[in-house]
Amino acid sequence: MRRLLPTTLILGAVVAVALLAGVGRPESARGEVAPPDTVATIGHGVVTLVPDEATVSAGARTQAASASEALALNAKLMNAVVAALKAAGGDDLQTQQVSLFPQTDEQGTVTGYTADDSVSAKTSIAGAGALVDAAVKAGANTVSGPSLSVSDRDARYRDALARAVEDARRKAQALAQAGGFGVGPVSSVVESPSESGPIAFSAVAGKSDASTPVEPGTQDVTADVTVTFRIR
Repeated sequence: MRRLLPTTLILGAVVAVALLAGVGRPESARGEVAPPDTVATIGHGVVTLVPDEATVSAGARTQAASASEALALNAKLMNAVVAALKAAGGDDLQTQQVSLFPQTDEQGTVTGYTADDSVSAKTSIAGAGALVDAAVKAGANTVSGPSLSVSDRDARYRDALARAVEDARRKAQALAQAGGFGVGPVSSVVESPSESGPIAFSAVAGKSDASTPVEPGTQDVTADVTVTFRIR
C-alpha cells in the first residue's frame, strides 16, 4: 500500500530547496548579475573656461488710460530699443514677452492699463555693457542679464568627459594598489552629466556717463561617469 507524505513535509522540502538555490548567489535572488572580476569607480572631470557670449534682455513698461494707448506707447519705445540693440552689435534678437493688463483701484474699478514688452539680444562679453547702455538710452526701462555663456560648450563638455574617465582610472588604480590586483581594460561606461548653468549679471536700468561694466569671470563645465574596469 502506497503511503502519502503529510502536506507539511512536502511544503517544507520545497522551501528548503528554494533557500539552498540562493546560497552563494545573492545576486540571483535580487534579479541582478554582477560582472565577474571587475572594479567600478566614479570619475569627475572639470574644464574651467572664460565665457565669451552674453545675452541681454531689455524692455519697456508703459501705462495709459486705455489699452490701445498703452500698447501704442509701448510699441514706439520698443521699436527704438530694438533698433538700438541692433546698432550696438546685438545678434539673434528674440521677443521674450508681450503683455497687457488693467490697473484697478481698491473698489476694483479699472483706472488704466499697463503694457510690458521685452526682447533679448546676444553679443560678445566685450559688447555686453554697450548693449545695456544703448537699450536704456533708447528708452528701455527694464533690463535683465547679461546671462554669460560659452559658445563651444558641447566641445568643452566632451573634454570634461575624457577627464572624468581618466579620473575614474586613477581611482581604480589606487584601489588596485591597495587590494593587490591589476586594472585591465574598460568593461562599461555610464555617463551622468552634471553641468553648471550660465552665470548671470544683474544690471540696473539707469543712465550714466560711464559704460556698464561686465566681468566675465569663469565657468566650470563638469562631467561625471561611472566606469567599470576588468580586474587582472
